[in-house]
Amino acid sequence: MNTSEAISAPAVAGLSDLRLDWRHKAVPATANGTTHTEFLAGKPALADFQTPLLTLDAPALRANADRLAEWCREHGVLLAPHGKTTMAPQLWAEQLNRGAWGITLANFAQLRVAREFGVRNVQLANSLTDPHAIRWVADAPADTTVLSWVDSADTVALIENTLEDTDAVLDVLVELGAPGGRTGARSVDAAMDVARAMSDAKHLRLVGVSGYEGSLAHTADDAGLAAVRGYLADMRLLHEELLAGGMYGSGSVFITAGGSAYFDDVVAVLSPCISTGAETGGPAVDLMIRSGAYIIHDDGFYRGISPFSREGDQPFKPGMHGWARVVSQPEPGLALLDAGKRDLPYDEGLPEPQLIGTTLGGPMEPLAGAAITSVNDQHAFMTFDPATTTVRPGDVVRLGLSHPCTAFDKWTVIPVLADTNGDQTVVDLIHTFF
Repeated sequence: MNTSEAISAPAVAGLSDLRLDWRHKAVPATANGTTHTEFLAGKPALADFQTPLLTLDAPALRANADRLAEWCREHGVLLAPHGKTTMAPQLWAEQLNRGAWGITLANFAQLRVAREFGVRNVQLANSLTDPHAIRWVADAPADTTVLSWVDSADTVALIENTLEDTDAVLDVLVELGAPGGRTGARSVDAAMDVARAMSDAKHLRLVGVSGYEGSLAHTADDAGLAAVRGYLADMRLLHEELLAGGMYGSGSVFITAGGSAYFDDVVAVLSPCISTGAETGGPAVDLMIRSGAYIIHDDGFYRGISPFSREGDQPFKPGMHGWARVVSQPEPGLALLDAGKRDLPYDEGLPEPQLIGTTLGGPMEPLAGAAITSVNDQHAFMTFDPATTTVRPGDVVRLGLSHPCTAFDKWTVIPVLADTNGDQTVVDLIHTFF
């Protein structure tokens, strides 16, 4: 890999040589044995596929990637998008090529995918506690950066013991949590104790403060935003105490928070910490957000809570849709679709019926008043008003979806349409590695 590359372009391009077959449930049987490139050369369209199906919208992906990249530049913050949302190196490359600092990941398996595709800067939004993972990170190539989080003195001791026979030094951030939250030291004082343990460690270098505000709220009402902002203020206090105590290691310092729901609050509260170092005589300090779902966005949870949706100014665009066929219409007002939990996300809201037509890729009409009321493993229950809507077996329904993080993990190959609402030619195939 060229050391100037944020990700290995040849490794990403190599996905075009992969052969498609029965293991890829989105791929038509007629494409069995063809390569990615050969398949696209035939200019396939949505009509060539079968249901159930997940598709992506090319204009939405581009617009969303451009929108947040520009916003980060305007606000002087770094972006390390959470790659676990898509686990798709092709989309990581789009984010990195727009200036993202690196990719954030959640576990050891995901780190291995990133290394396979030559991602140079990686953040593990978690603590390293598996000895295999600790040693693997310690052996990272010299031209890569791996940041990880630590939230307890016990974790410090575990890493120290695992690396005791080496000269390795890992760059780590002390993680602040909150009562009732996810991981992280439960108070500023507790986080300071963790940092002091790091200062006595041979194999750790403290390079910042990390946290995740999204586990403390699930709404954008006054109570939710107050909880988020109070937590972020504690992150700022922790950083200021570490800075005043000279507890950071040599080099730059990172403060990182921010999923796809509250990244505007992260920047509002924490951007005063950004520094070149010249002002204070201390280290340079960067603020890094980790939004991941934004590039896909949705027609559910993120549509309602994204800062750009709340502000009403150039919101992100929904970049994914589900397609399902009616397999049964057993009683008035009820249809069973051939897509369920194994195919589409349901944890942050059920799919939303949007359009109906007689064929996949054919003309479709709005499906007003219909709703998905529940999903089984392979079926969705759709209710509708039989007085105003006719639904027959074989009809195709387009579904709006909520939560891309639990959509992508169900598909190894995802077709990208030139325009979901217009030209439905397939212009790419996205490969995922969960």
